[in-house]
Amino acid sequence: MAIKKILDIYPNEKLIKADGFDDCIIGVSHRYGESLLLAYDKEKVIKKLMKRDNMTIEDALEFYTFNIIGAWVGKQTPIFIEKIK
Repeated sequence: MAIKKILDIYPNEKLIKADGFDDCIIGVSHRYGESLLLAYDKEKVIKKLMKRDNMTIEDALEFYTFNIIGAWVGKQTPIFIEKIK
């Protein structure tokens, strides 16, 4: 889902993005009493790291764990969804 479409639907939300991963956004999360959060597809993020940055799967997972999941930027830090097959 394009970030522009999400911003059009929720123009008054202050959504925080994970820089460089707009094409990995799959939607927003809703929880009663909480702000909306951008939701990313973990698998797409890993694949993008491997392709864009020429990382191995191990390097991409390590980078993801420490630099993406480990990056707390406040209450509206994006979430990353792991789809269970």
